[in-house]
Amino acid sequence: MAQQFGNLYLIPTPLGETSLETIVPKVNLQLIDLIEYFIAENAKTARAFLKQAGISKPLQSLHISELNEHTPVTALKELLAPLLAGHDVGLVSEAGCPAVADPGANLVRLAHEHQIKVVPLVGPSSILLALMASGLNGQRFCFHGYLPANKAERITTLKQLEIESAKHKQTQLFIETPYRNNAMLEDILSACKPSTQLCVACDLTTLNETIRTQNIAQWRKAIPDLNKRPAIFLLLG
Repeated sequence: MAQQFGNLYLIPTPLGETSLETIVPKVNLQLIDLIEYFIAENAKTARAFLKQAGISKPLQSLHISELNEHTPVTALKELLAPLLAGHDVGLVSEAGCPAVADPGANLVRLAHEHQIKVVPLVGPSSILLALMASGLNGQRFCFHGYLPANKAERITTLKQLEIESAKHKQTQLFIETPYRNNAMLEDILSACKPSTQLCVACDLTTLNETIRTQNIAQWRKAIPDLNKRPAIFLLLG
């Protein structure tokens, strides 16, 4: 008889301080209650999420391993051990969907290599929410993650993205560390043409949510303060 592996469940979490029930389907919460092994970027925040989810088991009884940007590739196989032993495992995102702009992608790829079933659960994705609300091209788009930290390189990259966007009618999406958002916006307004469309989506799904799309010329007239506000930027040349 072939060995029965566990399933790897990809568990999205809320993007901010919002009601868990409004952003995480009830069926997810019921399934989470059955899992004893979890993998998360940060064990402390994962426990806080699981407590909020209302799991019936004591938090101390759960097995929570960490997988983040500092985890060496050689450690990934060890994280598969519970799955290979037949236990279901939940991969928990720090915010939003696991394995999307998230180190969990490496684990998911390794799971496929071992013929382990991967089950994505429904939940919030800041990338798709921003795209949905932007009014920009949702048929053709590209997410670039973080742009270069160096100002000169970032401006060069922004100009290239604008050219590609105009050429292919493709929405370009990217993010920045919240405390550097104002510098990013400043560079976008400096690098891009007045007619280019820019959407800035901040604090998605929270009470402070702000989503605005207008051209660069309009943005230059009134520049908002985005400092320390989780945001996604979308460009369409």
